Amino acid sequence: MGIKPIGDRVLVEPVTVAEVTKSGIVLPDTIDKEKKAEGRILAIGNGEKVSKLGLAVGAKIIFGQYAGDEVKVDNKEYKIINHEDILAVIE
Repeated sequence: MGIKPIGDRVLVEPVTVAEVTKSGIVLPDTIDKEKKAEGRILAIGNGEKVSKLGLAVGAKIIFGQYAGDEVKVDNKEYKIINHEDILAVIE
């Protein structure tokens, strides 16, 4: 893949997480709810602010559902997210 984010941005491959209720019912993505999105970092820009976050390629992160810009390359969807939209790192 030839995408390299510039500045304080990261390239993320979103991970779709199906939400299941306690009784085992799978809730579709079409339900209108505010949820956070998860993804895996594929590339990190060379900006000063994003470097201070201590992120690494391959790390799983949580970001806002509507954060970033969607990019489609080779029929795969990715997101380019600003450093300010990254909420947490999943350890």
